[in-house]
Amino acid sequence: STPVDNSGDRARRDRSRLGRGRDVRTTSRGHPELSTGRHSNPTRGIMTGMSEQPPVNPYAATPQPLRPEDEKLWAIVTHLGGIFVPVLLPLITYLVLRDRGPFVRHHTATALNFHLTMLIAYVVGFVTVWLIIGFFIVLAVGLLVLILAIMAAVATSRGEYYSYPLSIAFVR
Repeated sequence: STPVDNSGDRARRDRSRLGRGRDVRTTSRGHPELSTGRHSNPTRGIMTGMSEQPPVNPYAATPQPLRPEDEKLWAIVTHLGGIFVPVLLPLITYLVLRDRGPFVRHHTATALNFHLTMLIAYVVGFVTVWLIIGFFIVLAVGLLVLILAIMAAVATSRGEYYSYPLSIAFVR
């Protein structure tokens, strides 16, 4: 009896499994090899000369400006968040959002300046605790942070540019 050649059936089955319109070739071990067509470029993806431009860094692009309502929201979050995470939250929002709009830049910088000033006052209070006046300084600073941050958030929600009193301008 003669051996049956099923290679034609196998090639059709491989071609239908790999997709229409693609050329199916087999490797030296008989496995199907997928080709992109007659005009495939073997050096595709490899820089062949100095004339090609390097890839553009997507993170170096200018940030998209925020919508006015988003600027207002982030400014309010910065002022109120400073009550719970005093220096860290205003610093992070300033660094991330400072180029996203003038309103959010003003409020994040203002909140950061205020909380840095209050940090200095807290340090002075804790250092002078042994003189008993430090307790009053720490208490006064805590109340100032609470009251002025709420006042700043209310003014921000009205769309006003607010500046904290008793604040040293570290960041402009």
